[in-house]
Amino acid sequence: MKGQNKLFLAIAASLILGVAIGGYVHIEHRDTAASFAKNIKVLGTLFIRLIQMIIAPLVFTTLVAGISKMSDTSMIGRVGIKAMLWFITASFVSLFIGLVLVNWLEPGHITKLPIQDPSSAIELVGSSKEFSLEDFVKHIVPKSLFEAFATNEILQIVVFSIMFGIALSQLGEKYSAPVIKGLDICAHAILKMVGYIMWVAPLGVLGAVAAVVATNGFEIFTVYAVYLKDFFFALVVLWLVLCFGGYLVLGKRLFEVLRRIKEPLLIAFSTTSSEAVFPKLVKELEDMGCNEKIVSFVLPLGYSFNLDGSMMYMTFASIFISQIYGVDMSLQQQITMLLVLMLTSKGIAGVPRASLVIIVAACSMFNIPPEGIALILPIDHFCDMGRSMTNVLGNALATTAVSKWEGQLKESKN
Repeated sequence: MKGQNKLFLAIAASLILGVAIGGYVHIEHRDTAASFAKNIKVLGTLFIRLIQMIIAPLVFTTLVAGISKMSDTSMIGRVGIKAMLWFITASFVSLFIGLVLVNWLEPGHITKLPIQDPSSAIELVGSSKEFSLEDFVKHIVPKSLFEAFATNEILQIVVFSIMFGIALSQLGEKYSAPVIKGLDICAHAILKMVGYIMWVAPLGVLGAVAAVVATNGFEIFTVYAVYLKDFFFALVVLWLVLCFGGYLVLGKRLFEVLRRIKEPLLIAFSTTSSEAVFPKLVKELEDMGCNEKIVSFVLPLGYSFNLDGSMMYMTFASIFISQIYGVDMSLQQQITMLLVLMLTSKGIAGVPRASLVIIVAACSMFNIPPEGIALILPIDHFCDMGRSMTNVLGNALATTAVSKWEGQLKESKN
């Protein structure tokens, strides 16, 4: 635990130092701020790429090994149903909270933000298209496992791994045991790599934060103060609801979950990447006493179907844009939007800036100017900090809750 505390302190110090360095460059060397940001951002890129390097093999090895150890296929179905029950409930609650609070707080009516350079928004609008069943199927079912590995398509890897794991579990111990043992060894070796990679995290945090502050300066915090204040207030409400649900299932062990995941939460907040903490989260949940088979099954599913922070942001941002442009939406239209977002968000989980792409599609569907995404692009980095951290919390609670429901939540290993 001492090593974990040292790493936590190092990450926190890097976060503060990144803000200070970025602010200094923005104030004293504004002419070179762009080139500085581009160069120092390499530190963040290094860390993210190291993590991305091991995500696909880790998901594959842990998920296949976990499912194949469940020789009872009824257990696979039982765990899957319980996980999806949590995911669907949490997703609906997240969307609903965003819808209620954005209508109550009305950030789009209070502030009149200047429209930013729309070029980035136009690019985003042009790259997005309306949701279709064909696109959904193509995104879920891999054309090639190797292509899915190469592009880190987690959802496609999950689909193949589940099918392969179930098939392996039906072969009998004589044939499956060597394969399962080999996958177990690979998974533990990859988790060992996590320990080495995590010590690069402070550098990644320093680079990511310094780059964004150097480019935008401290003014970004004041210009969008109302929007950020309201959004993070909504996140706090969502956290309270999620933690309350977790407490109903886990009791006092909820506080142990929060203590265990404090480091992954901080990394997700600093790097705006919930993927970056996936390997660390696997290890922390297993050390806490969660059944490793359930962790290896539920957690990858959660990264595709249980992005609570991103879900809440979709309704919040979509209605905010409608408020800015004075587009009145009836209660029926808003509920319809909630259901549409509930479905479409499951189709492109794992896609970079997926939340923004879905928001653009939703705005187009409900006659809200999609170019309004340009209003929130400059501060999306800061919003992404909050929603990434919330995604990590939601998946940690889901995995722990399913372990508890299955009677597989043991005492902590350390």
